[in-house]
Amino acid sequence: MRTGEIRWGILGAGKIARVFAAGLGAAGLRVSAVAARDPDRAARFARETGIAVSHGSYEALVHDPEVDVVYVATPQPFHADQAVLAIEAGKAVLVEKSFTDDAPSAQRVVDAARRRSVFAMEAMWTRFLPTFGEIRAELARGTIGELRGVVTHHFQKLDDSPAGRHYDPALGGGAVADLGVYGISLAFHLLGAPHEIVAEGGATAAGVDTSASVLMRHGQERTSTTLTAMDTPGPNGAAIIGTDGWIEIDPYWFASSGFTVYDAGRPGRPVRRFDPPAVAGRGMHFQALEVERRLREGALESPLMPLDESVAVLRALDEIRARVITGGASRPEPVGPRS
Repeated sequence: MRTGEIRWGILGAGKIARVFAAGLGAAGLRVSAVAARDPDRAARFARETGIAVSHGSYEALVHDPEVDVVYVATPQPFHADQAVLAIEAGKAVLVEKSFTDDAPSAQRVVDAARRRSVFAMEAMWTRFLPTFGEIRAELARGTIGELRGVVTHHFQKLDDSPAGRHYDPALGGGAVADLGVYGISLAFHLLGAPHEIVAEGGATAAGVDTSASVLMRHGQERTSTTLTAMDTPGPNGAAIIGTDGWIEIDPYWFASSGFTVYDAGRPGRPVRRFDPPAVAGRGMHFQALEVERRLREGALESPLMPLDESVAVLRALDEIRARVITGGASRPEPVGPRS
């Protein structure tokens, strides 16, 4: 259990690290240090974001005595090594989504955290926004009856230049891990692990998935569908469907969006409207507040983003990408948490 101010270190100095630093700063949370492999880049990041200390190596950051928890903000293929580096140094970690590049590496991070009794969590920031806290409360009240399905769309036309990371397999490029993971993770969160996955989509010659249409069956008459693409614009809405109504989340549904609750009438009648409170920046500080809350409790993971679920989501992403890229048949192994 921790008391007093919790001090953050940011591992990586890219775009998402900058958004995270700005969010924490606006929320009054303390960022003590940042690290990049290029000392000049780290120093520039620190200067521009008001962070006191910069490090020219990740090893220096994880051994900094002024850092309690490390936010890993690099591309997915590097997450496992860097998270384990911090864990072995005794630092708590918040690892940017997708948690790692694949399920085995995700399990490696989880095993290291449990072996060392160190807190770890995936930075699925959407899950911690006030919008989704209110959605969970609405579902707990039984407003829309028994859950039957989750439908999500996530389309963006991302940078396809040779210098960009989105189309580079060495940097974890691909629509499923970068965009589709939001919908897949939400389906796991609300419906549980699926017992069957059907997926198809498009991919580049280099083996990077550019689009995916995913149907997952979760048992108890529950299904989820996820449509995603990074090579075309499109709608970015979501709906949570029950036996007595549904919740329709505004675009962009994975951000700090409002939602409307509808009843089961024909046509459905709006019965409640929720508009989120103003948040600092994108709202990425809410996940940091969750980390700090659990650290003060002495917890080693968050019940809102369990480690076994992060591994199970990666197992599903692995299966989806394999089908999209190779057009192969379903693998027989389960996608849910292993006992």
